[in-house]
Amino acid sequence: MEDPDFTVLLTGDSPHDPTALKAVRAVTGLSLWHSRQLLDSAPATVRSDIPFAAAARAAQHLRQTGVPAAIRCGWCRRTLTGETPVDPGPCASPYWPTAHCPANSMTSCDCEFCVAHGPLPGHTTHRSL
Repeated sequence: MEDPDFTVLLTGDSPHDPTALKAVRAVTGLSLWHSRQLLDSAPATVRSDIPFAAAARAAQHLRQTGVPAAIRCGWCRRTLTGETPVDPGPCASPYWPTAHCPANSMTSCDCEFCVAHGPLPGHTTHRSL
């Protein structure tokens, strides 16, 4: 099963100090001038179509420097704004059960895949095989 792509977003006004500019530059690879333009254009997309782990690291790096950042799932369009995963619903992904989405906090799943093949790492099932 293919994983969804995630987008890192600037969600609000950001400080324009050198630390924030360097954080945007580190996440995007843009020049300092283009990083400042990106900060000025918030809300804006910082990076798109990246795996969840990379998106989480990028958003955390931005938040640590005072830049408000969020992550949006490319499948269900849910937006994660804080340090912790969102609640299990509503996930509108047509591709996998809600419990499989890395953007939620579920630890158990009773979908047919998990029952037939075993749970995902860190998950448990309630039904017997």
